[in-house]
Amino acid sequence: MRESKNIIKMLSEAIDSGRNAAFVTVISVGGSTPREAGAKMLVYADGSIEGTVGGGTIEALAIRKAVECIKKGESGKFIFDLKPRGNTGMLCMGKMEVYIDVYKNPFKVLILGAGHVGVKIAEACRLAGYPYLVADDRKEFANAERYPAALEIINEMPHEAVARAGVDKDTYVVIVTRGHSLDKECLEAVMPTPVPYMGMIGSADKVREIFRRLGQKKLYPLKDKRVYSPIGLNLGGKTPGEIAVSVLAEIIKVHYKRDGKHMRVMDSHKSQSSGGAVSNGHWPTNGQVTGHK
Repeated sequence: MRESKNIIKMLSEAIDSGRNAAFVTVISVGGSTPREAGAKMLVYADGSIEGTVGGGTIEALAIRKAVECIKKGESGKFIFDLKPRGNTGMLCMGKMEVYIDVYKNPFKVLILGAGHVGVKIAEACRLAGYPYLVADDRKEFANAERYPAALEIINEMPHEAVARAGVDKDTYVVIVTRGHSLDKECLEAVMPTPVPYMGMIGSADKVREIFRRLGQKKLYPLKDKRVYSPIGLNLGGKTPGEIAVSVLAEIIKVHYKRDGKHMRVMDSHKSQSSGGAVSNGHWPTNGQVTGHK
């Protein structure tokens, strides 16, 4: 019982810290098996584990399957046949059924620059449930008091922190440093990486000049569809908070490959003919809250 409690606590800590993991539970057994139903194991994305579902070959197979599930972001039920002609190569003459429950964040955000806009983007990420990292050499800006929910605070020059941050295909990068030259250095550092999104703040004139300078280094942001600059959706508003909302909205739009259009019903007659009529004060669900005020 204590083992299960510890693993559950570790899973909670992994979720709170933004670490991807899979919770493996033996849900049924038949014949001779290494562990009984109810055995649990926590598997991290790098293959490290806590707990056990039997050790040896069966555990290695479960770990491999859990890592695959984490990469895909998909949970599932799997059967390991422990017979000579089964799928494990084991001879225990039993069968073990496990459920692998994946806990994976859809993405993380790397904020390069810890000033006024950066802190508001961090707040927006926290409210939306997206883990974030922040990088800035100024400790008076990049610290735990201003960024209490950060996965990591990197007190280095933002462009030099890109490598340490471990950016990958699940990292969305926001460039909001204290100066144009530093923004350029950051974009130059990020473009060779596999990130799916890199947004840089700035006026149209500033962006054009930075793009021109990068072109002299054989980097061409205009040809790279992952580059979004000036950053954010055209929502209006100029305050740091308003900018942060437009930036995170753009990131979500890009991640889920949506068009960003309004969800409201534009033509009730057309909706009625398609079975999505507005009636008795209730809107079609569409993933939204039903009813209105």
